Amino acid sequence: MPRVTYKIVEHDGGWAYTVNGAFSESFASRAEALAAAKRAAAEQRTPGRTEVIEYETPDGRWHTETAVGSDRPETDVEDKR
Repeated sequence: MPRVTYKIVEHDGGWAYTVNGAFSESFASRAEALAAAKRAAAEQRTPGRTEVIEYETPDGRWHTETAVGSDRPETDVEDKR
């Protein structure tokens, strides 16, 4: 099972969370960023519906696959002060 870690960081004059190199919006306080990261981590663990998805890769090829709604990652939030 994949693991996704949300990290609280200073960003753009405020605070944000980052996951896999992507930043959230900026928050005025570390506490707000931490609360948002906890919400996002919880939502990512929530099962959804199984659906067929299509996507294009950078080389221009299209792929079709089934995304199983119960296949959710483990998540955690890291706030190193």
